[in-house]
Amino acid sequence: MLKAIRRVPWNELEDSTGPAAATIPGLLNLVAWGDSATAESALEDLRDRVCQYGSFVHQATAPVVPFLFELARGPQVTCRPKVLGLLKDIGQARQWETAASTLVRSRGCAEHARWEREARTAVRAGLSIARHLENEPDAAVSEAASELTRALTA
Repeated sequence: MLKAIRRVPWNELEDSTGPAAATIPGLLNLVAWGDSATAESALEDLRDRVCQYGSFVHQATAPVVPFLFELARGPQVTCRPKVLGLLKDIGQARQWETAASTLVRSRGCAEHARWEREARTAVRAGLSIARHLENEPDAAVSEAASELTRALTA
């Protein structure tokens, strides 16, 4: 799990607090391998960094999405429904895009809107995984996957 994490140029990406290399890979690993409390805490920290306030994505968000899908499929991950909830939030994020369409377009606003589009595209690319997870025996995972699928196909 998460073997491809080293292929991402995290040192070139930023999350909501700064350089992604300093935290994102470690947080993903804690979600993957931590006990329940550790994994949930790491996921909340990750959420704050890649989907701040549940609706603001950042430069590092789209590269995180495939790893979130990998975590959602991992039976040892203790917070899979919350991982799917984060994916849903990322897939629905449109704060910057909305601002870019109503405000004078600034470079920063347009750049953030591009990050939103890239993140949504990455989430949509995992639709088949979400559909597969709808059949999980774990009811919480199945329901979260159904919610994600509905959000992506609405």
